[in-house]
Amino acid sequence: MKVTSFHFMPYRDLPDDVETRYRSVWVDAPWSELGDARKAGDFFNQSIDELMLAAELGFDGLGTNEHHQNPYGFMCNPNLFGSILARLTRERGLDVALVQLGATLASTSPPTRIAEEYAVLDCLSDGRLIAGVPVGIGADAGMSYGVPPIVQRARWREGIELMLRAWTDPEVFAWNGEHYQLRSVNLWPRPVQTPHPPLLVPGAHSASTWDMCHERDWPYAFLSYFGAGAAESAMDGFWARADAHGRDRNPYRASFLQLVAVADTDEQAEALYGPHLEYFYKKLLHAPPQYLAPPGYSDYKSLLNVLKQGFLEFADLSVDLKPMSAKEMIEREFVVVGSPATVRERLADMAKRLNVGHLMVVLQFGSMPHEMAMENIDLFGREVLPHLQNVWADDDWEHHWWPKKLGATPVRDVPAGV
Repeated sequence: MKVTSFHFMPYRDLPDDVETRYRSVWVDAPWSELGDARKAGDFFNQSIDELMLAAELGFDGLGTNEHHQNPYGFMCNPNLFGSILARLTRERGLDVALVQLGATLASTSPPTRIAEEYAVLDCLSDGRLIAGVPVGIGADAGMSYGVPPIVQRARWREGIELMLRAWTDPEVFAWNGEHYQLRSVNLWPRPVQTPHPPLLVPGAHSASTWDMCHERDWPYAFLSYFGAGAAESAMDGFWARADAHGRDRNPYRASFLQLVAVADTDEQAEALYGPHLEYFYKKLLHAPPQYLAPPGYSDYKSLLNVLKQGFLEFADLSVDLKPMSAKEMIEREFVVVGSPATVRERLADMAKRLNVGHLMVVLQFGSMPHEMAMENIDLFGREVLPHLQNVWADDDWEHHWWPKKLGATPVRDVPAGV
């Protein structure tokens, strides 16, 4: 199994009453009252150090993503951090994938800007990029960047097609699409990986996204903060759609994101990390549902799937999570918290239950201080990671969606006529 150390890069010093003082910490929380630029600089540098420790411990990938106007994750351009990680890992000889999960094509105009930045990262890293192509959440694209929700998914699809052609077409071309019109596309530089870097498509419960992944033979990353139990119905749906499209159940088609914390004992882990779990769930996820998924954001097929499968249990995060304690969150397995043995067992079981070949672990979350995050990463890297990397070792699956330089089979060509 491939294991990526994924980082939200949160603001770790919000006041105790932030979730009662403001309607939402997404978009609404004022920097002038809550933010400090020097602290932000410290948090960014600490996050880079935490990711670099993961690289030195032998993680397969390092992951960042993009969000806007909130303390939950305020790395507004993950490729800024990807470039730092590309340089540092290359000069230290650390062969680790850069899992950019990722820059949002739908809110970037034109999306060739993302194609250029991803190509730069692939060149800087000598072919270690995994290019994440998220639809993006409604608060980022709609409220922060002014993209109408009803066109967000269409812009995303067109942006992916434009990016792929910009990477692979040997000729200069004009692009006259529904949402983007460009007189001349002639990308400099082009990626090292041919025909292009592997894509990774993050999502939640969108049946349309599942179908697109299977139609194009792209891997999918399920992003959920409520653990394997809440993810089972979603991943069952993903694999059912794979069957319908005639795709095999290769576990490397699927990735899963999970918050994880490790200490010497289960009891110690709960006591150490409990306050930071509550900070993450009650403060950083404090947002009304219409901010994250406004009307028009989901297409009909995906919305119908959400309603049928009962995925609305935690739709209004600020209400449903407020009365819950860290202990309840751990017991309900939103997070995997415990001793190395407990964490190894639960994560290996999760991978098998969900049939995922790529696990993205979040080892710094909420208000966790830098020293604690470094200890969490170190203990996970020494006592959990080697065990997880052996999951699927006895199975005869090929990984078609990982950089060739890092020991995978080459990324597949874009299917003809798609």
